Amino acid sequence: MKWTDVQDIAIELAEAHPGVDPQYVRFTDLHAWVLALPGFDDVSERSNERILEAIQAAWIEETE
Repeated sequence: MKWTDVQDIAIELAEAHPGVDPQYVRFTDLHAWVLALPGFDDVSERSNERILEAIQAAWIEETE
């Protein structure tokens, strides 16, 4: 997965952190959790606030 695989990342995060309300996850934590996902293979510096916002929004949608 790469940073642009927003939906796949959201699904993986929902499975990896089932008890977490993604609405309250700080971007620093979100960034670290994405990097720790199995199958994630992208450069840390390629993320930005817009990408993290998109991942968070997709994760919120995934958990509803």
